[in-house]
Amino acid sequence: MTSLSVTEPATVSTAADLSAGVLLDGVTKRYDDDSPALDVDRLHIPGQSLTVLVGPSGCGKSTALGVVSGLIPPTDGRVLIDGTDVTDVSPGRRGVSMVFQDFALYPHMTVERNISFGLRLQAKHDRKSGLDRVEIERRVAQACDSLGLSELRHRRPAQLSGGQRQRVGLARAIVRQPKVLLLDEPLSALDAQLRQQARVELVRLHRELGNTVVLVTHDQLEALSMATHLVVMNNAKVLQVGSPAEVYRRPLDLFVATFLGSPPMNLATVTLNETHDALTGPGLTAWLAEPVLDVPDELRLGWRPGDGTLESDSATRPSGLSVHGVVDLVEFTGDTKIAQCTGPSGRWAVTVPANGPAPAVGESVRVHVPADRLHLFDPATGARVEAADAPADHQR
Repeated sequence: MTSLSVTEPATVSTAADLSAGVLLDGVTKRYDDDSPALDVDRLHIPGQSLTVLVGPSGCGKSTALGVVSGLIPPTDGRVLIDGTDVTDVSPGRRGVSMVFQDFALYPHMTVERNISFGLRLQAKHDRKSGLDRVEIERRVAQACDSLGLSELRHRRPAQLSGGQRQRVGLARAIVRQPKVLLLDEPLSALDAQLRQQARVELVRLHRELGNTVVLVTHDQLEALSMATHLVVMNNAKVLQVGSPAEVYRRPLDLFVATFLGSPPMNLATVTLNETHDALTGPGLTAWLAEPVLDVPDELRLGWRPGDGTLESDSATRPSGLSVHGVVDLVEFTGDTKIAQCTGPSGRWAVTVPANGPAPAVGESVRVHVPADRLHLFDPATGARVEAADAPADHQR
């Protein structure tokens, strides 16, 4: 039999990686005597990664971005960029650029002047480190060409769409050629179609530039589709880091499991049988791939709506979950249909292809989920429990 262990969140890369990228080392941020707005033991953002900080409002992700930028001084701890301690270095000398949610463009300046403003200001006040006019013009032209702004260089912000203003804000940041590019919910002001286009553009831009990008969002679709490195936060703490596929497929606790995914993960309370190879609950049975030990008799069982398949009552399976319910609602979302169901175990959902047959409202259904797509959590702590010799996570 295989013993189980509760998996502890992994919130930092190995020491060999720490010379590149951003390291938050024992960083906290408090305002007065309140609970910390940020409380990170040790978080490494790999160099040249597109790292996304995702979590609900107030989880500390924007505070973390502010601490990296230097706009928010930490109460405790250190900030390192490419191995250099920059905790007490001013924002302008850290080698970072930041794009805010509202882009903060100057309305009286043209696109070209907005993009070059920071470089021109630096050249005016610091002739030794500043760039000459020719180099500034070259960088502006290159940024405009990369972001499709060449035709708009002489327009003012009022003459631009939301997506175009977003690109101007990005161009103004990248002309500084920063070591780290910080993006604070840069797509939140765009409509759905522009957001999709902007996601593709940002990923392409990151691949071309090759610098470290840290993006903050509460939108899980942005996080999962854009990130090469994902950081999930809640209540000022880092809960899990890894590739999007790793975090999605093997969440370390109930919060991560239910926060990522739309529809969210289904959950049910189950009891482990005496032989430790099956779980039972109202209206469901789950046969495990192998017996397990050292877990509470009562567990929380999770499964993704997309991992289930409809099957007939006569079908038999050697392992996996079989759950019964009645269809309450069928949602058409374009590529899929989502059947919202209610059964003895509670409410749950299953997705089916939009071009295939879907159950009717009021119909009794049975869904099967493979054993390797099931998730178990300790109901007392919310932590994931799994076999100590579980297979490696799927990589993105």
